[in-house]
Amino acid sequence: MARAGVTAERLVRAAADLADEVGFDNVTVSALARGFGVKDASLYSHIRNAQDLRERVAVLALAELADRGATALAGRAGKDALVAFANAYRDYAKEHPGRYAAMQIDLTPEIAAASAAGRHSEMTRAILRGYDLSEPDQTDAVRLLHSTFHGYATLEAAGGFRHTPRDTESSWSRTLDALDVLLNHWPRT
Repeated sequence: MARAGVTAERLVRAAADLADEVGFDNVTVSALARGFGVKDASLYSHIRNAQDLRERVAVLALAELADRGATALAGRAGKDALVAFANAYRDYAKEHPGRYAAMQIDLTPEIAAASAAGRHSEMTRAILRGYDLSEPDQTDAVRLLHSTFHGYATLEAAGGFRHTPRDTESSWSRTLDALDVLLNHWPRT
């Protein structure tokens, strides 16, 4: 029987919200139980353990970002698609730092396969169709884009750019311009 309105879905959403407020590493079952006004033990009828909760937050975040990415890509191609997808990615990381951190945990192959992780790769490959890349170059380009987006978002969130005179928006825009040029002139083997 659900107490205090606790359901698995509400619990995961509360954990995701808490992660955005206090950091993903600081989300605990005890903190969530306090938020719902129940004892820790009552949450275990909805989750197996703290790791299960962490994985569920990661799956939620992957789905949210995939939905944002799909909306951003709708009707776009080429550089327009690249920029829209990249901005959706970066904006999500800025707006939801705890959820974004959750997406970085190592999921089991079964959980990853059932999550939206594959949608991220498919959307990135859809962008790359506009650049006429075939395998193995396409896989290399997917890794390059993910590394660039993740690296920029992570450094920006950590304040890694605050001691430079150039604003981060201008640098981001130039980064996307450079990626477009690189993808249009991808070195052929």
